Amino acid sequence: MKINTVLFDLDGTLINTNELIISSFLHTLNTYYPETYKREDVLPFIGPSLTETFSALDPERTEEMIACYRAYNHANHDALVEEYETVYETVEALHKQGYKLGIVTTKARVTVEMGLKLFDLRKFFDVIVTIDDVTNVKPHPEPIEQALRLLDAKPEEALMVGDNHHDILGGRSAGTRTAAVAWSIKGREYVASYHPTYILERMSDLLGILAEEGEV
Repeated sequence: MKINTVLFDLDGTLINTNELIISSFLHTLNTYYPETYKREDVLPFIGPSLTETFSALDPERTEEMIACYRAYNHANHDALVEEYETVYETVEALHKQGYKLGIVTTKARVTVEMGLKLFDLRKFFDVIVTIDDVTNVKPHPEPIEQALRLLDAKPEEALMVGDNHHDILGGRSAGTRTAAVAWSIKGREYVASYHPTYILERMSDLLGILAEEGEV
């Protein structure tokens, strides 16, 4: 069945927030656990929600640590976030071709809007599902299923694009096809090990994949 809907993760997929996220984690963790965490130690924290990450460290100070993280993150957002090659052109092309486009992310809405505004991407998306909108985050299918409902889209006609196993497993659980991005900070082999339907070397590959299937 032809794809008419494309859902995207945000961080590490549409915009390069890797340095911002790593710096935010290091700032927060070293505030509470001085000289304990190094850069490589925080890579596993990329993907899960902040609540999941910080509650595993200290349930009693979870909200406090989240507040610390977000204060640093917002203050340094525009200076540390970068654009990925071919993302804007690809999303613009899909929008012009009439695809239903959505974002499914574990970020808070206010931070999502900051990133989209920075690179003028907001105008292309019909639906944005954030951590503020759901009870369960990816890899639970709830956020993807919610986006599909809001877009009036069927899972078999949709593709979930992301940089982490949460996106691949979440899409699979929701019944969509999946595409992993090879520029994931965790590496191409890592995302490939979860067997996505497609792997994108750059975002514009998405247009070629759909064209080959006669879907563009």
